Order: sequence, then structure tokens, then C-alpha cells
Amino acid sequence: ESSDDPPRDRHEEMEERSAKTRLAAKLNELIEKRGLNQTEVADITGMTQPKVSQIRRYHLQNISLERLMQALVSLDQHVEIIVRPARRAHLAGITVAG
Repeated sequence: ESSDDPPRDRHEEMEERSAKTRLAAKLNELIEKRGLNQTEVADITGMTQPKVSQIRRYHLQNISLERLMQALVSLDQHVEIIVRPARRAHLAGITVAG
């Protein structure tokens, strides 16, 4: 984080981690369904093979949400981010559907 960023609370960090995990799960599901190896995934997505390996093992601390979304798009997926008012406070958050 840069010094210009507001401090992040644990809830925000947990939500981001959860969204990253769900995106990685979808990506891993597609990789398995298509029978792709890590080198093929790297070629298709433009990532390095070690990055693909990190995603396959859910080691996501060095992988951005944006990178995961771009990888899904490169595998012919449509990724949407929907922002709308939460009906109740406990419904606020990030949802990955699919």
C-alpha cells in the first residue's frame, strides 16, 4: 500500500481475499474442465507459469483481483462487477457468481 491509500481494516482484507479465492476457484475449474496444463494456461492468459502455479495452489497473496479477472476473460468468460446499495448492512460485500 502507498502512503496515499486509506488504512484498510481487516474486514476489507477478508472480503478481498474471499473474492480472490472465489475467482481462483472458477479459474481452476475452467482449467480442469478444459484439461489445460500450467504452460498452456500461461500462454493463453499472458501470465508466467509460476503465477499459474500459485493460482492452482490458491497462494493468492501476490495475485491481484484484476489479474484473476483478466485471466478469466482470456478463457472466454464474462466477468461483471456489480455495485448496488445493500438492502441491509449485513448484505454489503463482494459476490462472485458463476
